[in-house]
Amino acid sequence: MNQTLAMAGFALAASITPGPVNIVALSCGAQHGARAGMRHVGGATVGFTLLLLLTGLGLEQTLRQWPALTQALQWAGVAFLLYMAYQLARSDGALDWDKSGVQPSWWRGAAIQWLNPKAWVAALAGCAAFTSGQDAMALWRFAALYFLICYASVACWVLAGAWLGQKLASPGRLRRFNQAMAVLLGLSALGLLT
Repeated sequence: MNQTLAMAGFALAASITPGPVNIVALSCGAQHGARAGMRHVGGATVGFTLLLLLTGLGLEQTLRQWPALTQALQWAGVAFLLYMAYQLARSDGALDWDKSGVQPSWWRGAAIQWLNPKAWVAALAGCAAFTSGQDAMALWRFAALYFLICYASVACWVLAGAWLGQKLASPGRLRRFNQAMAVLLGLSALGLLT
């Protein structure tokens, strides 16, 4: 029971704190509404859970054997986050809740986790702390718990964004909000290089 509580605390701290996935979730909720933003939540949750499971099943050793792969993933992640920041910055501020514009995507939500160095650190640290040298059940229990907590945490950011989107109902305000989120996402991406 103590280990399960420790796992839950770790998952909550890593999932609810600001980072690239949550900044994008906030913006998705503000721009497209809670319902559409949940596609991002689902993808981000499944993407991270899969990353966590594969890390626990040996991906960590593969990355240690090929450090160039780790470096390539880091650069790809930063490039992807900067691209997403650029997309946010050039948004026109129109609320797309009922339009067919570029909507939040399950696949982008999953990809952002795999290209997010913060997610890799959380997966590596979590597996090292809670599953190393133990039976496979510890890994599966940790992944299941993390799935639930990650989903709820990222969903909170989407819901907060949807609430903000209603408060920022004019295109000009939403455009400034998206530009601020783009700056935060860009700084977050650049901060991952250090």
